[in-house]
Amino acid sequence: MLKRNVLLSVVAVFLVGLLMTSAASLAQEEGGVLRVATIGEPPALDSCVTNADITTMIGQHIYQGLFAFDEQWGPVPLLAAGYDVEEDGTLVVIYLRHGVLFHNGKEMTAEDVIASLERYGEFGIRGAVTFGHVDYLASPDKYTVEVHLMDPFGPLPAMLALLNGGPIIVPKEVAESAGGEPIPPAQIIGTGPYRFIEWVPNRHIRLARFDDYKPAATPGARYAGNAVAFFDQIDFIPVPELGTRIAGVKAGDYDYAENISSDLYDNLVNDPDVQVVVKEPPAFTELWLNEAEGMMTNQKLRQAILVALDTEPILYAAFGPEALWVKDGAISPPGTVWYSTAGHENYSQADPERARQLAAEAGYTGEPIRYMTTTQYDQIYNQSLVVAEQLRAAGFNIDLQIYDWATLVSRRVQPSLWDCFLTTHGYVPDPALYNFISPNYPGWWDTAEKRALVDEMNGTLDFKIRYAAWEKLQALIYEQVPFINTGLSKRLEIASPRVANLNTASHPVSIYNYFWNVWFE
Repeated sequence: MLKRNVLLSVVAVFLVGLLMTSAASLAQEEGGVLRVATIGEPPALDSCVTNADITTMIGQHIYQGLFAFDEQWGPVPLLAAGYDVEEDGTLVVIYLRHGVLFHNGKEMTAEDVIASLERYGEFGIRGAVTFGHVDYLASPDKYTVEVHLMDPFGPLPAMLALLNGGPIIVPKEVAESAGGEPIPPAQIIGTGPYRFIEWVPNRHIRLARFDDYKPAATPGARYAGNAVAFFDQIDFIPVPELGTRIAGVKAGDYDYAENISSDLYDNLVNDPDVQVVVKEPPAFTELWLNEAEGMMTNQKLRQAILVALDTEPILYAAFGPEALWVKDGAISPPGTVWYSTAGHENYSQADPERARQLAAEAGYTGEPIRYMTTTQYDQIYNQSLVVAEQLRAAGFNIDLQIYDWATLVSRRVQPSLWDCFLTTHGYVPDPALYNFISPNYPGWWDTAEKRALVDEMNGTLDFKIRYAAWEKLQALIYEQVPFINTGLSKRLEIASPRVANLNTASHPVSIYNYFWNVWFE
């Protein structure tokens, strides 16, 4: 039986004020409006029912989870004070922090947490993975939540830490009224360091410091610990045009710009008007194939597409300098504990003639393949152009359909509308958190072989057993081809030189940008 109790002591609670004072002394002064140039509008501001990166990036300032990832990518308590694992791993007892306030002034209690977790389990993008192991939730008192499991579930803390398609904690009444629909603007209420003010379409999403924010009693580290809101306000401003984002930061119109084309790295790294931000660890790219409906339900046709692709020109077109990409078929990047070469013999085969043969065996006769892409993410669009060119050279009829990202996200949940789309997936510290683990993610990979390996990987706390199952699962991806990994990439972003504490040991910029514990010099 695993026993773990990380309850905060009374002394640690009294240290909160000291930690805040220490952080503030580094900042010299609070205040100002941080202006973040984003690639466009999010489809919603509810990162439970959509896993669009832009939704998570903005939403994590508003919402928090019971756990969060620290600087070592370990899941540690955040809204939780600590937890115990009992009854041979089938009972997880989570102790909540006292005095945490929602943005409407209501104290967070167990009833809010249970309602939020139940909503996540029923409607969350990743909820089916977690709640496939949950028997029921209970609350013996106001500040304790019991998660009764049907079997041991090793990734539970990590699942509760990832807010992308994950378990954001909201007031009970908000969770129950929203159900499976995105939380409407009037009910955007969380516990985070910033509160929602307004969403003016095509102008900004505005957040303001939450003065009654209840900090954690540990220093800020990545997404965990104390989150100090130094800025009075953050404006997330949709700026779809790349050149405008860059010019705006250089001119002082914006303080941060996301999603910068990698081929500009060499010019920007020596530009005194910007600071370059390279996000680590590398992400990987997924060309998703629709297994729910249409021609891509044919596994041999999916294998034909895999065989056709040569990933080096695909990666070069999207990410430019070789310092920003890695030709590697792994899902978890080299240097991480989950790195594996399983299935790599099928990566980047670059064999169009063999692809033609497999497609003919699959019964493909030139029907249009509806490939959705977007120009809002240059890396996605540039990769898609090369992928489409290679597939056409192998005899596939590619209908490249271009949408803004919000429209693509809204269409990809409707299996009748598409055959493939390409997206990127940031690093996650546990394979259970990858979007493809969920049978609900668009693409809808849900085979018996996959389910058995996921159950094997998630049903124990023994790393050796979990890793062996993960290797088999990665090999299965190359066999069943629910998606195609084109390789690993590091994302490039820029900031004004006056934004301090970016990419430090305690504030590494990775996966989803966050703007607490940074300030203006």
